[in-house]
Amino acid sequence: MTAIAIIGGSGLTQLENLEVSSREAIHTPYGDPSSELVFGNLKGREVVFLPRHGVEHAIPPHAINYRANIWAIKQTGATHIIAVNAVGAIADLEVGSLAFPNQIIDYTYGREHTFFGAEYRQVTHVDFSDPYCESLREALIAGAAQASLSVPAQITYAATQGPRFETAAEIARLERDGAHVVGMTGMPEAGLARELGLCYAAIAVIVNPAAGKTTGEISLEEIEQNLDIGVSKVRVLLEQVIPRIDGA
Repeated sequence: MTAIAIIGGSGLTQLENLEVSSREAIHTPYGDPSSELVFGNLKGREVVFLPRHGVEHAIPPHAINYRANIWAIKQTGATHIIAVNAVGAIADLEVGSLAFPNQIIDYTYGREHTFFGAEYRQVTHVDFSDPYCESLREALIAGAAQASLSVPAQITYAATQGPRFETAAEIARLERDGAHVVGMTGMPEAGLARELGLCYAAIAVIVNPAAGKTTGEISLEEIEQNLDIGVSKVRVLLEQVIPRIDGA
C-alpha cells in the first residue's frame, strides 16, 4: 500500500529519482486535484507524488484546490505527507538551504480552508497547537544529519496570500509576530491534513531574502537559481528520509 505522499512545490514538479509505476486521475467531492497522482518506488518504499502547482507550474498559490489535493492523497491510503515549499527568509537564513517548520501563522484569506464547513452539518474542531507531525519532523531532522545538511530546529512559517510578494512593512510585521520564513502555500494545506488525520511535515526551501531584508528588488532569476540549489538538497534528503518513516 502507498503510505507516503510527497507534495512538490515550486521547482519540484517531478521526482527524478522516483521509479514510476502508474499515474492516476482522482476525482474528489471538492473538484480535481492539481494534477494526476504519480505512484512509484523511492528507495524501496511505495510513494505517491503530487505537484502542487500542476505539472506545468501553472496554478498560482491562491488558486490551488488544496481540499481536492489533500482529499485525493487520503484516498490513496497515504498516512504521511512530506510537503515541499519555497519560502523567503525573514530571519538570517542562507538562501539555498532547507528548514523544517514546527509552527505556522496563517495570514491567508478567501481560500477553502476546511472540510468542516456548514455543509458538514456538525460543528467540528481539531487541535492545531502543533501544526506539524513531530515524528515526521524528527525523521526529516535525522535524514538531514545523515546527509550532512545543517537545518535549524525551530522555525515559524508565515503563510501569506500571494501571488504578489510582500511589502517590506509586511515583512517587518511578520518578523514582529515571530515568523522566520514566509511562503504562500503552507495554509490551508497543513490544516486540511490535520482534519483528515494525516501526519504532515514540511521542507521549506529558502530561495530569497524577504522584502526589506536585502537591497534592491526580489529577482525571479535569483529565486530560480536558488530553487535549483535547494531542490537538489531536497532530493538527497528524501532518499535519506523515506526509509526512516515508521508507521507508513
